[in-house]
Amino acid sequence: MAETTAERSAPLPERGAVRLTRYAHGGGCACKIPPGELEAVVAGLLEEADGPRPRFNGELVIGLDDGDDAAVVRVEGGRAIVATADFFTPVVDDPRDWGRIAAANALSDVYAVGGKPLVAVNLLGWPRDVLPMELAGEVLRGGLEVARAAGCHVAGGHSVDDPEPKYGMAVTGLADPGRLLRIDGGRAGLPISLTKPLGVGVLNTRHKATGEVFPQAVAAMTTLNRDASRAALAAGAGCATDVTGFGLLGHLYKLARASGVTAVVDVAAVPYLAGAREAVRDGHVSGGTRRNLGWVAPHLDPGRFGEEDLLLLADAQTSGGLLVAGEVPGAPVVGELVPREGRTLRLR
Repeated sequence: MAETTAERSAPLPERGAVRLTRYAHGGGCACKIPPGELEAVVAGLLEEADGPRPRFNGELVIGLDDGDDAAVVRVEGGRAIVATADFFTPVVDDPRDWGRIAAANALSDVYAVGGKPLVAVNLLGWPRDVLPMELAGEVLRGGLEVARAAGCHVAGGHSVDDPEPKYGMAVTGLADPGRLLRIDGGRAGLPISLTKPLGVGVLNTRHKATGEVFPQAVAAMTTLNRDASRAALAAGAGCATDVTGFGLLGHLYKLARASGVTAVVDVAAVPYLAGAREAVRDGHVSGGTRRNLGWVAPHLDPGRFGEEDLLLLADAQTSGGLLVAGEVPGAPVVGELVPREGRTLRLR
């Protein structure tokens, strides 16, 4: 929970004692606007305006239609430009780790469509009268560290004085327009692969409540999706999305809906981080996760599975893995796409 006005007016704590997650009402991708509300707003942007359409520089290959992870524009020379932006409130208390996680998460949108990140600019909101600026510097160092590991330039950015700390990146990348990973590219008969285990959402919620640190969650969130994207493309995949704030069920629903198929999840095959089930049983479930489950419930046949499994499958991830229609070497197969039959999602 965010601190009160009285707490914020108290003397600044020592640097090592700062718990960044206490300065935010939500955490990581769990603080996203609920998917149903977001889709209702974006739907109005898709309506054709009266009169002739303006001329644009390049052809929009991937845009707003199905909620892909990034925009893609085909340009001259047989290349495509990938553009995305992502930022959020603290998901962990360590500022450098938060910067690393936020950067990996922003870069993931480029990998999720099959692109390579080229250049990023920082997006920073900081309560400068409340938190030391040296902590902001640590956040930026963490972001720079991960961007460099990805071979992506970081060239400046934009910052504002903000009541809550927020950090992320706007990223521009390159892609081959003939070899993209699209959310609407799934077809019946394809397996579903998941390249990272689930559970970072409930572990982050526990971390925020108790201060416990979960290295396995930090390691998962700071792992780039670069290798998974390359492996998916090498295997001939043409459909993918990354698993972030809407949970596995939310992102899989969007993929299946856009592709005109039903997605079947083999619940026993889904991997989880150590401690994830215990966190759910102890009540460390974010409001974002519950909203995710409420959003997909009308489109879901849960079979014999109860609330614990459903909450884990709807868990709001931050910097999660790729969900790929196809087999990816080294990644578990967690289900399959079948012809549209009844509801869009089914558990077995």
